[in-house]
Amino acid sequence: MKLVKLLANLGYGSRREVQRLIRAGAVTNENGDALDDHSATPHAEIRFRGEPLDPEFPLTIMLNKPDGYTCSADDPGSTVYDLLPERFAHRNPGLNCIGRLDKDTTGLLLMTDDGKLLHKIIHPKSACHKVYRATLARPLEGHEGALFASGTLMLNGETKPLLSAQFEKLGECEALVTLHEGRYHQVRRMFAAAGNHVVALKRISIGGLQLPEDLEEGEWRALSAEEMKRLVN
Repeated sequence: MKLVKLLANLGYGSRREVQRLIRAGAVTNENGDALDDHSATPHAEIRFRGEPLDPEFPLTIMLNKPDGYTCSADDPGSTVYDLLPERFAHRNPGLNCIGRLDKDTTGLLLMTDDGKLLHKIIHPKSACHKVYRATLARPLEGHEGALFASGTLMLNGETKPLLSAQFEKLGECEALVTLHEGRYHQVRRMFAAAGNHVVALKRISIGGLQLPEDLEEGEWRALSAEEMKRLVN
């Protein structure tokens, strides 16, 4: 792929803008030598204003979503796209959330430009489980585990019972819930059905992929090859 097309697809500017940047010497190799559109420099060795280029397609990132951000670029107010470099909005293909988190739910959010991967993970038959840590308004009563695991729990407005979900008590008012499906406000509605109220909810894993302890709220990074294996296998 020619350099102009590559940088335009990565969101660094329109093709005309990228051409101007190349002529201005903004695109170099790792030694600082200016490149032109016909340069055959490997992607990993290309620098834009001294910084390595963003990864090519396919790109999958993890983001530690803070409270108060929505997962649609079309929503009013703050969205998770505001936490990414502005140029990411111009990538082709663009990044999409792999399963959204509610505005007031925090934690692990995956985004990808790989449509096949997205549909594989969110498909109803996917075995990709998700683990949430819930903080509750009132102490747990002891019946929640059996209720969530029953496979017969019916939420208000639903016509089909929930799949069996795993429950682990962490403290008097805190628990882990592992889901094998994704329904609207599911964890919150499950605890409401159990007579409680969720005051804070955080997703801590998707499949075999854990939210890293060193990834601060609002931060993101690309998934490594090993992390991709844990996600899809």
